[in-house]
Amino acid sequence: MSLSANAFENVKFMVPGTPGGGFDAAARALGKALQEAGQAKVVNFEYKPGAGGAIGLAQFVNASKGDPNALIVVSANTATGILQTKAPVTLAHATPVARLFTEYNVIAVNTNSPFKTAGDLMAAMKKDPTSIKWAGGSKGSVDHIGVIEMAQTIGIPSDKVNYSPMGGGGETAAALLGGHVNVLTGGYPEIQKFVAAGQMRLLAVASPQRLPGVEAPTLKEQGIDVTTGNFRVFYAPPGISAAQQAELVNAVSKAVQTPVWQNALKANLWTQTLLTGKDLDAFVSSENNRLEKALKLVGLL
Repeated sequence: MSLSANAFENVKFMVPGTPGGGFDAAARALGKALQEAGQAKVVNFEYKPGAGGAIGLAQFVNASKGDPNALIVVSANTATGILQTKAPVTLAHATPVARLFTEYNVIAVNTNSPFKTAGDLMAAMKKDPTSIKWAGGSKGSVDHIGVIEMAQTIGIPSDKVNYSPMGGGGETAAALLGGHVNVLTGGYPEIQKFVAAGQMRLLAVASPQRLPGVEAPTLKEQGIDVTTGNFRVFYAPPGISAAQQAELVNAVSKAVQTPVWQNALKANLWTQTLLTGKDLDAFVSSENNRLEKALKLVGLL
């Protein structure tokens, strides 16, 4: 790797989650890619979990103001965390850099489940909504909202959905394998080993198109018009100049072209959905409105 003339000496990542989690994976992958692209000399990581990223965001905005070497990674769950906790610091207080990828949800059951397709599952849900016990991320998360949206397509109100919020992918998988729930929704990397071992069966992916390397049809292919995915957007602190923001956008745009980044996309089944500038601003605004409506529908706002 040869450093470019305007490379960052030290990029400081705020990871608003725990080591080894989804935020961490995204930040570390981008950190390596920035180094491989010659855009950063050193990368460091600080952790501040809580409220889907809202707690880390507040610290980042207050402590890193004006620092053009600082980045934070946020997700749809950060947006819902801010809305649910009525956090005083929002994404509008930070400086947008780029949306890099979307991690689409999968729907899975135990291999001994009677459900062979998403259609089988929805038919049973329509017959007796509360008999289907779902597991996924926290209340109001992308996972939860996705299940509510699926229920809506067959006329089931949100208060009839039997959803158990879990603390993480490991807990969700254990609940399904232990027979405490009928079906789970979440990211594929968290359950990939159980599918490979024949302990779980995929019913569907909640992506616009099939995911490469995943043997499951989309929900849309099965007549269920729902897509569910958790985006990852990187922000800089407030108080940096337009030129400094442009430098960060340029550095990140070069990083996502590197082999190390492309390998991370494949390994984690992330779908690259690069957005910057005004397109990113429009996306964040529309997504915030959509998630706010969804949370009201679920009764969490």
